[in-house]
Amino acid sequence: MSQPLRLGIAGLGTVGIGVVRIIRQHSALLAARTGREISISAVSARDANKDRGISLSGYAWENDAAALAVRDDVDVFVELIGGHEGKAKEAVEAALDAGKDVVTANKALLAIHGQALAMRAENAGRALRYEAAVAGGIPVIKSLTEGLAGNDVTRVMGVMNGSCNYILTRMESAGLSYEEVFAEADGLGYLEADPQLDVGGIDAAHKLAILSSLAFGTQVNFDGIALEGIERVSIDDIHAAADMGYKIKLLGVAQKTGRGLEQRMQPCLVPDTSPLGQLDGGTNMVVLEGDAVGQIVLRGPGAGEGPTASAVMADVCDVARGVSGPVFGIPANRLAQAIPASSELPAPYYLRMSLEDKPGALARVAAVLGEAGVSIDRMRQYGHEDASAPVLIVTHRTSADALQQALTAMAGTGVVASAPVALRIEAV
Repeated sequence: MSQPLRLGIAGLGTVGIGVVRIIRQHSALLAARTGREISISAVSARDANKDRGISLSGYAWENDAAALAVRDDVDVFVELIGGHEGKAKEAVEAALDAGKDVVTANKALLAIHGQALAMRAENAGRALRYEAAVAGGIPVIKSLTEGLAGNDVTRVMGVMNGSCNYILTRMESAGLSYEEVFAEADGLGYLEADPQLDVGGIDAAHKLAILSSLAFGTQVNFDGIALEGIERVSIDDIHAAADMGYKIKLLGVAQKTGRGLEQRMQPCLVPDTSPLGQLDGGTNMVVLEGDAVGQIVLRGPGAGEGPTASAVMADVCDVARGVSGPVFGIPANRLAQAIPASSELPAPYYLRMSLEDKPGALARVAAVLGEAGVSIDRMRQYGHEDASAPVLIVTHRTSADALQQALTAMAGTGVVASAPVALRIEAV
């Protein structure tokens, strides 16, 4: 058997401890599958005295992650600190410069600095692997780089933040407002220390940026993502969407178009009978489409000790086997610069509005839509007891510009009681 593969683990939170547990519990299995013993030489975290529910006395301790990264008895630096700046970035760079392979779960680091780190790793001839950075235990990185290597990928789409999906499905099932479920999720510890990373769509957008680079051979371009969180989704929209046969999801979509690379992370409607429409709770789902394979759907836990540690170990095992390749599937110096799409592809839209109880109000709204080139597919008006009537409209495929023109014109009609809500409907 070959020499042991020695790990240095920086970050001993939930995932880091999960990695330690897997190595201890499955040491013989890992050796059988990789042909090498996998061991831990040293660890690092902010607090050496914290009770983590497992003894770490058998490992050397480093207070500084960067010092851990360059130890002579470390072959693979496992970065589980998080964050796109500071210690995580410094330690990963130090490891690569010292000739170490790197395994990370840090989506923010890759979304912001992915191109520079890929160049650094490939110039040094080292591996930089990150299966755990996207969708937890779902092997989506391997699916794109290995399973679909013979495909021209046409679209990547998915629900990539379990906390947001929990909030939206809980709102629907319990009939609670966004504010009520947000407080509940926060109390249960489902949200990041900065909740905006979750509900603002930032966490999921980091993941989409990575997948987009892999799928389309472009440099990671987080800034090119059109980003909107779930804060404006109301229980009224959830009920109305359900009444029209849809579910609302925080959906990431990336696709290459003749107008450039379209990357969106925003609340969208999807058919309630689709795989995404049936996705409940904190589970993640990624849909990949290729010219040869068609569509595949990957579903599983997007976070947690076991699933994320499982993904970390998948990368460690690949390093142990000597598996290598470009960080983003294509050599970093050949990745094209991503050109953001000048406009989104046309799509149907859901509109919800309240109209003044005046003769011809509905006809006036329909006329404004028609004047902007937006045609109506379905429309529903509900009974009312006050001076305004709720109306739902599903349009045929239209451009975002035409829809915005119509919404702007509606404000001047004198028949719209409140600003309309408009959400894109995504084909699945």
